[in-house]
Amino acid sequence: MIDRWIVDNDPSRAYPLYTRGNVGEVFPLPVTPLTWTLGAVPACEAGWRDAFERFGAFDRSEFADDAIEILGCFGGYAYLNVSVSRILGVRTPGLTPEQVDYSFWGEMPGIRPYRARPGDEAPERTEAVERTLAWILSAPDLDELRDDQAAVAQLRARRPDFDAMAPGEITAWLRAIVPELRRLFAAHIFVSYCSTVPLGMIQAACDSFGEPTLAMRLVAGIGDVDSAAPSAALWELGRLVAGSASLTAAFDEGVAGLADRIRARALRSDPDAAELCARFEEFLYAFGSRGPNEWETSSPSWETSPDLALAAVDRMRLAGDDAAPRSHMAALVADREALGAQVLDRLAADPGAQARTAAALRAAPVFLAGRERTKTTVIRLVNEMRVASYAFGRRYLAAGVFERIDDYAMLLDSELEAFVGDPEAFAGEIRSRRREYESLFDLEPPFVIDGEVPPLRTWARVGRRPETVAAGTTLAGIPGCPGSAKGRARVILDPTDPSALEPGDVLVAPITDPAWTPLFVPAAAVVVDVGAQISHAVIVSRELGIPCVVSVTDATRRIPDGAMVTVDGTAGTVTVEA
Repeated sequence: MIDRWIVDNDPSRAYPLYTRGNVGEVFPLPVTPLTWTLGAVPACEAGWRDAFERFGAFDRSEFADDAIEILGCFGGYAYLNVSVSRILGVRTPGLTPEQVDYSFWGEMPGIRPYRARPGDEAPERTEAVERTLAWILSAPDLDELRDDQAAVAQLRARRPDFDAMAPGEITAWLRAIVPELRRLFAAHIFVSYCSTVPLGMIQAACDSFGEPTLAMRLVAGIGDVDSAAPSAALWELGRLVAGSASLTAAFDEGVAGLADRIRARALRSDPDAAELCARFEEFLYAFGSRGPNEWETSSPSWETSPDLALAAVDRMRLAGDDAAPRSHMAALVADREALGAQVLDRLAADPGAQARTAAALRAAPVFLAGRERTKTTVIRLVNEMRVASYAFGRRYLAAGVFERIDDYAMLLDSELEAFVGDPEAFAGEIRSRRREYESLFDLEPPFVIDGEVPPLRTWARVGRRPETVAAGTTLAGIPGCPGSAKGRARVILDPTDPSALEPGDVLVAPITDPAWTPLFVPAAAVVVDVGAQISHAVIVSRELGIPCVVSVTDATRRIPDGAMVTVDGTAGTVTVEA
């Protein structure tokens, strides 16, 4: 086992506490050298600092120029800084470090509580944050996010023929994209932190009269959530398949090679196959940027590996019409609006609290939908970088320099020009790094890093399982979407192979990035190992009206596959019945 991955950094001395919470959903696997050095450090670390400064919580001088402090890479796994976000909680009126922990990271077993340090409180920063809060509670919309969305859509429409470009030209194109990635990522982080403000205010109002779980219902069914849109589009494709004997026969043969089989049927003048091909191409253009581990440019997206999306269609085609993604929307909206009026009535004796809560109820949908929009926009840009990188990889795979198309990811950003000049000189190093990289998959990264990274040889190994729980056991997590459902637990560890999931099953997953969420549609409920109040799984489950519990530690390893379970999304519990 190696002692250190090539892009590992040391924990920050000033801000020493890190977590896998949240980032484990978007970087579930070890990071590759090129993704980290070309995108994460120059765009995401820098963009996060931009967002903190825009929010008002930090001054640029509070971060070291010569160190990575907000991001962390330890043992090849991405981490996020808890210490910094806790300080934001200190400096933001109405928030606390504990609320920030809960909103962003969820449950973090073994993490030490916040302890105040000199400098955490900064009146001038709090004054700047107050101006941001006033804007959050008065902003009628976030039209600038649609402008960003349109700009990336134009970039996609003008995509060059990367296969016709020289490797050096592709490298230059990738580098030219990084400033835009930084800008869009900064917007994503800024809106994400903004979304915690109305959420915190709504939660505080519900806590004040002893009904904290009402808060979830007050932010359900908000509509216009971009990350839920692929599920709705895949559902329509699933209906097309379910209504066609020809397409059903093609899907019954299995997902492997499915896209090729459908195209072959279309060429044989099968009208249903021809329609599915046309509509699927439209789907891939609109949503092809999504997929598993979608921030990692070496991982496939639905565009580069269409069978990944067809695997979700395969599960949806089996569900009844009552599972349609938008079928619960009207009920969710009606409940949210009626409950909001009741909450404001209950606060009538405190006009100040009533006014603040009313403003928060208006702002929460704006910023929660905005958070998902900013993320979707960034991911579309990342996919453009992926497609360019795949063309780069194909060139050297065909030349025999690479053994796999994604071997480009084993290079550092600083090595790209030298590689293009003499690719053979790097062949041995790339193979060596690939072996080291793959060895990191055997590690289970600690959920929390506190100032010092334990030697990699002491990390737990994948496969070491806690004992499954007995019937009658109730596991606790964080409420995600209200409601209760009972079904057979299906532990799915890979969204590319959901074949065991049947309609009415309870999906039990380790994480839930957008590659997973189409699987919510046929499921009766969703249970996730990790997650928090603004996790992707929570926001999308609230749009679909599916009971959801997140941050159920080791759920995928403790809940027996096939067990009957009851999921209470209101209480945040999962009970193994039999």
